[in-house]
Amino acid sequence: MSLRSLKTAVPLSGGSQQMLRSDRNMLALSDENSMLKQIEATHASDGREFDLRPLLHIVEDILNRAGIVHVETTASQTHAEMEDKNREANFISMLEALSFVIDRIACEISYKALGGADPHATTMSLLSMLSSYNWDAKLMLIMSAFALNYGEFWLLVQIYSSNPLAKSMAILKQLPSIMEHTAPLKPRFDALNSLIRVMMDVTKCVVELRELPSAYISADAQALTTAIAHIPTAVYWTIRSIVACATQITSLTTLGHEFATTEAWELSTLAHKLQNIDDHLRKQLSTCHQHIDEKRSVESYQILLNLFDSIHIDNMKILKALIYSKDDIQPLVDGSTKRRVNIDVLRRKNVLLFISGLDISRDELSILEQIYNESRIHATRMESHQYEVVWIPVVDRTIQWNDAKQKQFESLQSTMPWYTVHSPTMIDKVVIRFIKEVWHLRNKPILVVLDPQGKVVCPNALHMMWIWGSNAFPFTTLREESLWRDETWRLELLVDGIDPSILDWIKEGKYIFLYGGDDVEWVRKFTTTAKALAQAARIPLELVYVGKSSKREKIQRIIATITVEKLGHYWDPTMIWFFWTRLESMLFSKIQLGKIDEHDPMMQEIKKLLSYDKEGGWAVLSRGGSVVVNGHSSTMLPTLTEYDLWKEHIGAKGFDMSFKDHHDKLHSLAHPCSRFEFHSMTGRIPERLKCPECLRGMEKYITFRCCHEEDVGEIEY
Repeated sequence: MSLRSLKTAVPLSGGSQQMLRSDRNMLALSDENSMLKQIEATHASDGREFDLRPLLHIVEDILNRAGIVHVETTASQTHAEMEDKNREANFISMLEALSFVIDRIACEISYKALGGADPHATTMSLLSMLSSYNWDAKLMLIMSAFALNYGEFWLLVQIYSSNPLAKSMAILKQLPSIMEHTAPLKPRFDALNSLIRVMMDVTKCVVELRELPSAYISADAQALTTAIAHIPTAVYWTIRSIVACATQITSLTTLGHEFATTEAWELSTLAHKLQNIDDHLRKQLSTCHQHIDEKRSVESYQILLNLFDSIHIDNMKILKALIYSKDDIQPLVDGSTKRRVNIDVLRRKNVLLFISGLDISRDELSILEQIYNESRIHATRMESHQYEVVWIPVVDRTIQWNDAKQKQFESLQSTMPWYTVHSPTMIDKVVIRFIKEVWHLRNKPILVVLDPQGKVVCPNALHMMWIWGSNAFPFTTLREESLWRDETWRLELLVDGIDPSILDWIKEGKYIFLYGGDDVEWVRKFTTTAKALAQAARIPLELVYVGKSSKREKIQRIIATITVEKLGHYWDPTMIWFFWTRLESMLFSKIQLGKIDEHDPMMQEIKKLLSYDKEGGWAVLSRGGSVVVNGHSSTMLPTLTEYDLWKEHIGAKGFDMSFKDHHDKLHSLAHPCSRFEFHSMTGRIPERLKCPECLRGMEKYITFRCCHEEDVGEIEY
């Protein structure tokens, strides 16, 4: 009784079934090891190396034109690539050396297939015939021989009805008879096609493994070692499949369709086995490519670092390394003409690299565009025509680039009057790493300044741009320090050119209250009390509401209340954003210069104002451009309401000094210490910070907020 009959007649216990499966697995493993030893015994390579890529292109082209293999490149592309390779002398000489071998193999395959030889024996015979070649060369030569025979077969199929010579040859090969019975043969041709596709995939994988650059991956790398160990088996089963395909075609052309010997299921079984081999090799190849990419990335990153440490005659090497290194396309778009241009337009100019993601706020773009356009209008006076701005969009490469992102990019690009990179995909991953690690790009845009030789003269001039606009040209760190030395704590510094009316009031010597917060009741009480006091003291007073750095919707509701109740002046949301951005920029500018905690009364006042913004209401009182008091709501409103307690001193000291004295007295009784919040994505965050109220070192905490809130992942002092 056979094993199968026994299994049917007498059911086995669970333990017996497990033992039987184990025995079968051990037997299969033993057979595989034995066959692998036979395969390796045929190998005696003499170490000759061949550039097999051109030969691979030819084989792909033949199989593609035969209508079997649908490769990634089009036929015309492959043909053009092949023609370019054919022009190379070394390829021609290689063909001369190998054409005889290919012809011999083709004849051997046809002869063995015609004689009905054992497929394993035929495969081993072919391996022995090519014993002196490397594994990839063996496979490529045998695939070339198969393509030669297979191409001839399909060439006759395609032209026998139109070419008299081909027609006579086709009759001898019984092709008309075969083509008349295509329906019954379809399963076999489908199986044949599938097998040839996976044969080609395995061949390409083996060639790619041999082409891996040794400079970036050593032979002892685990993935490469694993793949190389499987190559003999992959080569054997690919050749075995070639023999099966050749036998199928030979039986069709010599014995007729009714005598075809190879069943479709046999071809499908081989295709399944080869597919598993290909999947395994591809997995190892992918790991090898990751290893190589990491090595190349490290090398490219170091080259980029070295490039910035070198001295150059102009900025072209630096800009090409950052934007696009090749010369095959124009990588920039001119914002004024919307036409593509070369990087050469930036040669020997001061270049401001505006680097950001696609989530730039419209406020940011609006203000930057205004500053940029003003610099162009006054270019001759300020020499600011000597600098150009280039937008470098940085996107997350792990997220697929789709039509929605492309439209978002194009929408931003269309609004920018300066130069922009044509596509974010042009920016290399190594450059993105450099920008994030060296220039500290997080979620907030930065403005890196390069001088005409490509040297970084300021790691982020965006703070300078917000504070002083194009007056900060040439945007160097030395210029930034010089501008701070010339600054004083005055109202003009706070408002700059945001509101021309304030500049007029300053000239007129009026008292001015800038105030903010998000408590509408406090705003109402503060403005009405201030107006009543101004009337009682007979002083010219103006009030301007400048909102808050966050909670935009709430601020807009307060503005609506101010408008309806006629409580005073206010700014539109964009100007409010710019006011607070400028204040934050003053703080970050000092951080960038490493002077955040030096003895600087002006910076202490700026830090106070930023802290008050996080703690409720506040107000700044000035007389003309001179700031009198910068105070929190807890002391500013009581100073107003307690006017009767200090009004008697106005005659001797004046309104401003009397107000200040009483405010300082209240402040000394109970002053709140400051609190700062830095978004974790802003880049540079100070390790130490002093409280502007008590001048002691502040403690640092890390807080997290829901992503639906406006401030997320903050570092709090």
